[in-house]
Amino acid sequence: ELCFYSKGTTDIEFLFPFGWGELWGIADRTDYDLTQHQTVSGEDMSYFDDEAKEKYIPYVIEPSLGADRVTLAFLCSAYDEEELEGGDVRTVLHFHPALAPVKIGILPLSKKLNEGAEKVYAELSKYYNCEFDDRGNIGKRYRRQDEIGTPFCITYDFDSEEDNAVTVRDRDTMQQERVKIEDLKAYFEDKFRF
Repeated sequence: ELCFYSKGTTDIEFLFPFGWGELWGIADRTDYDLTQHQTVSGEDMSYFDDEAKEKYIPYVIEPSLGADRVTLAFLCSAYDEEELEGGDVRTVLHFHPALAPVKIGILPLSKKLNEGAEKVYAELSKYYNCEFDDRGNIGKRYRRQDEIGTPFCITYDFDSEEDNAVTVRDRDTMQQERVKIEDLKAYFEDKFRF
């Protein structure tokens, strides 16, 4: 249903888990707004087009976008519950790595390894929003990072002190690879590009 001042409206909608909802409304308000302003203010709101040699009052196209609705769509698109073997459910926010609020979780395998892991955290925190987590077993820490959408977790393990490398786990594939600590910044620069 059109408003009295609108010649046409278009909505961009999103299919939420609870049904379709408007993200963005776009209304062709014609020259209504500027005509009203001209009438009340006495100012000429018309535009002269030199090429067409024509004078007219411009039309207004009004986009109406709610940040809350777009944020909800973003979260709904990223949210997933994966059923694992044994009936467990893994809750994951599949944010694009460039958009994830927390980029990297730094997880020492044991509290005895905190000192080395904290050095990795201190270095990477200069460039990325990182979270240090040494509470609970490593599986639960991975799950916590999955739930907040952290795309990569670094496990600093007992071999890290010997080989100067860590295990990097990808949130979406759960694949793990060994990466030299000195190469981490360059490794992640590539991962966080669009």
